[in-house]
Amino acid sequence: MPTKRTRTAALARLLNEARRPIYVLDGEQTIVFCNEACLDWLGRSIDEMLGRRCVYHFSPDATGPDAVAAALCPPPAAFTGELASGTVARGDAETSARRRARFVHAGETPDDLVALVVLVDEQDLPETEAIGDGLAAIEEPTADELHHRLRRFRREAASRHRIDRLLGESPAMRRVRAQVELATRCRASVLVVGPPGSGRQHVAAAIHYGSDPEHEGSLIPLACSALGADMIQSTVRALAANPLGDRAARSTLVLNEVDRLPPEVHAELADVLSARSFLPRLVATAEQPLEELVRRGEYRPDLAAVLGTLLVELPPLARRREDLPLLAQMFLEEANARGGHQVGGFSPEALDRLDAYPWPGNVDELAQMVAQAYERAEGPEIVVGDLPNRIHLAADAAAHPRPVEETIQLDTLLAEIECELIHRALAQAKGNKAKAARLLGLTRPRLYRRLVQLGLEEE
Repeated sequence: MPTKRTRTAALARLLNEARRPIYVLDGEQTIVFCNEACLDWLGRSIDEMLGRRCVYHFSPDATGPDAVAAALCPPPAAFTGELASGTVARGDAETSARRRARFVHAGETPDDLVALVVLVDEQDLPETEAIGDGLAAIEEPTADELHHRLRRFRREAASRHRIDRLLGESPAMRRVRAQVELATRCRASVLVVGPPGSGRQHVAAAIHYGSDPEHEGSLIPLACSALGADMIQSTVRALAANPLGDRAARSTLVLNEVDRLPPEVHAELADVLSARSFLPRLVATAEQPLEELVRRGEYRPDLAAVLGTLLVELPPLARRREDLPLLAQMFLEEANARGGHQVGGFSPEALDRLDAYPWPGNVDELAQMVAQAYERAEGPEIVVGDLPNRIHLAADAAAHPRPVEETIQLDTLLAEIECELIHRALAQAKGNKAKAARLLGLTRPRLYRRLVQLGLEEE
């Protein structure tokens, strides 16, 4: 009778003879087998792939076998036996060839997973079928579609000035990415304007790191609303004296919340920052456009001109709701990378609840809510019950709005009553104004004045 090891070796030989790629994951989502066809497709050796854990997350910074293993991770629903087919990708830096795959769940019950066998098709999917022609072409994108759409976007964006987190297909975000790419190609000062939580500091960092990725200098942030005037002045003076040496020209001074800069430092900063000897690049962030503050007399025009040669305007999340599913998927997959359990996406009902929320805290609030929902989730996707309470409270408030109290405009009401009485008197008097005046208890001149004042007769 053949031993267990002999049977395992025979099974491995059979699988290695298969033309289609096949790999096997254990209950911890670790790769325990790859056949020869799979290794040829991946361009990797067996030693590189065995023992790699597949995480349902894509990072543009991941390289080598770890990036390949992440791309091979099936949707989390496959590990519960709920999903029999889906897609996986090759996942190296040069290509993201995506293929259909079947998932065979080996275990007595869905909760008792012994192994997950992945049978991959021999041909890549066409790019349009694999990704879709933009999110606008997908009326209700599935979690799998969002996952691979996110992979492609972040891979391509990461190669263009590290703007992979400026996610979205809305016209507003397309414009933001174009503005950031323009800012990375020149040394002009940049003003990033947007509401709290919209990602202003991330944009500032993307501009700095994208300007000279091979020779990065220092990123120097200053919180204008938190630091005193003396601290801000001394820091800027020190940078003007060039303590960074050769790195100064590659460094960036980020003035956060520059619209809340103490007024007593406006004049000196305008002089120091506009001097040709000031080498670090300038990037400022603000909630309010500086032009409006200048018009109201609350900001120096010369300082506003120095800080805002180029303008990047970040929209609130409520004005780009079409980007919300992809953003939520990105934050969810980042939670997958940090946490132990894996969640594939959001149910349609959960996405509807997220879409109905007003998002006063913008993208930062969305990231926080997704992290909370991830911690609550027990299944392969986030459902409505996993969402934080304030999402449900907002939905209830929208479904049962408070009745609007009608106010009585006394002057308007009295004028309408007076017009009605005058019309009745004129009708009874058959147009005779003198008689109508007597019926109303008015003098004739006074009736004439009221007719003019009420717009019933020209003066």
